[in-house]
Amino acid sequence: MARERFFLELEPPDQRLKTLPHVVIVGGGFAGLKACHALINQPVRVTLVDKRNFNLFQPLLYQVATGLVSEGDVASPLRQMVGQAPNVQVLLGEVKEIDTQANQIVFNDRQLAYDHLILAAGSGSSYFGHDEWRESAPPMKILEHADEIRRRVLLALEEAEQTPDPARRAFLQSAVVVGGGPSGCELSGSLMELMAHALGRDFKQLDPRLCKVTLVDPGDRVLRAMDPSLSAAAGSYLQSAGVELLLGGRVQTIEAGKVVVNTADGPRNLEAATICWTAGVRASHLGQVLADASGCTVDRGGRVLVEPDFSVPSHPEIRVIGDLCAYSHTADGKPLPGMAGPAVQMGGWVAADIVAQIQGRSHKAFAFTDFGTMAVLGPLHAVADLRGLKVSGLPGWILWGLAHLMFMPANENRLTLLTKWLWAIATRQRASMLITGRPNQHLNVEVGLEHLPTAP
Repeated sequence: MARERFFLELEPPDQRLKTLPHVVIVGGGFAGLKACHALINQPVRVTLVDKRNFNLFQPLLYQVATGLVSEGDVASPLRQMVGQAPNVQVLLGEVKEIDTQANQIVFNDRQLAYDHLILAAGSGSSYFGHDEWRESAPPMKILEHADEIRRRVLLALEEAEQTPDPARRAFLQSAVVVGGGPSGCELSGSLMELMAHALGRDFKQLDPRLCKVTLVDPGDRVLRAMDPSLSAAAGSYLQSAGVELLLGGRVQTIEAGKVVVNTADGPRNLEAATICWTAGVRASHLGQVLADASGCTVDRGGRVLVEPDFSVPSHPEIRVIGDLCAYSHTADGKPLPGMAGPAVQMGGWVAADIVAQIQGRSHKAFAFTDFGTMAVLGPLHAVADLRGLKVSGLPGWILWGLAHLMFMPANENRLTLLTKWLWAIATRQRASMLITGRPNQHLNVEVGLEHLPTAP
């Protein structure tokens, strides 16, 4: 394998780059992109490596899954966002190995050396040892997942429009969402809104009153990470919108069209054409790759236990941020949550700390500012806990919308999202009701650089 140090040309575009420290960032999500932005025009050379060529705004994937917005509204090309900076190069590929002794990563059969390495590879979905459930219950972590959920919902409604059997129609108009966190609540509310209102307007043979969405969670309330009063408000709203809450139930089996849930009253069988999974999260496999290479520790979820400066023991040149790290150096000792807010703050701080080290300056310790949590449940209705300020209903929705537009990295996407949200509110019509893709395209998704055949 050829050993490359920086830009893959024989000579870097700017000769000055030859003498600058090389920072390699793996992952173009919230944390990695923020670090990259913070290093633009700093005295470093930056290579951003990701297996996708875009940044995905994951908090709005449920809107892609339910036809509110399109894929392009929640994804922005990395090259357009940071690739035009003179000291940044974006490369497509998946990191397979990390050589902590030689300070190299391996991707696309190349070795790339680094002076500083930032791992921000994010997270995926966990089925808690039941990966066989994935085919019947797609998760919601990447665009292919959202596309698959939308495809299943719309195909079920199309079949129901042509089905004379009332029992079959009721089955096709039903959905089950597993997981009562923000993603599960948002998806449940949006699915109910989609089916109840799209049916009456766009489908002539279906009865919107037969639509059924069931939200399953093992806890005693939805949104357990939020204040109990907001959890209660969220649960009440979802139930008023027609979502059935099956709380205190643990999923035993999932197969095509069927979920078996253990409850206090015994097993309960849920039959639905669409089943979605939002219950579990696992860290990127790069956490274990780094652990094998450096001897660092990962927790049960595969997250890397990091030092106060996000480095790993004995390797101050390696930082781990975002969903991939377990950061417990907080005032209460609780790990930072895997959310956009902490990830962005981590990325900005680590970038500033690296620059301070290079320039021989001291840098203040990382201090996380918790701006709160929120979840949208339906049109003009959300719950938010902003540092003790508890808001629900329309004020919560306004705060939710402003926060998401603020975190959206691309200005163009901010404009299109706002336009589509206002259009959906005014007309209850959804902008992206397209059936696309292939069956089960969410399974074994392979992304990254495809090696084209060489010319004869």
